[in-house]
Amino acid sequence: MTDKATATPDCPRDPILRVVPHPADINANGHIFGGWVLSQMDIAGGIVAGREAQGAVATVAIETMEFIAPILLRDIISIYAHIERRGRTSMAIRIEVVATRDGGRTEERVTEGLFTFVALDDHHRPRPLPPA
Repeated sequence: MTDKATATPDCPRDPILRVVPHPADINANGHIFGGWVLSQMDIAGGIVAGREAQGAVATVAIETMEFIAPILLRDIISIYAHIERRGRTSMAIRIEVVATRDGGRTEERVTEGLFTFVALDDHHRPRPLPPA
């Protein structure tokens, strides 16, 4: 069964990042390494967090991570992200990964996670986020 990705008011449906895995990214089972997709999610989350912070950010935690379905070699991966929570110096970014398969005929939600980023000053210390 395909889990179609659907837009929500909080989650824009324009991907933050779109990427195609390479043969070097697969494991012995023919699926993409979890660490590979985790790094792609971190890049996408960092883009969203950096825009919100208007500057440098660092990943400080992954609160939840769920591998829902395998990513296959020929999949086109779209990574969506939105701010779920905002604190004084940090923010939680909900990140969803959708695989497009079968020449674009099938979309399947494959991974989701909640990453926490902190805004950094010039000395790499936490700094307040700009007003929302």
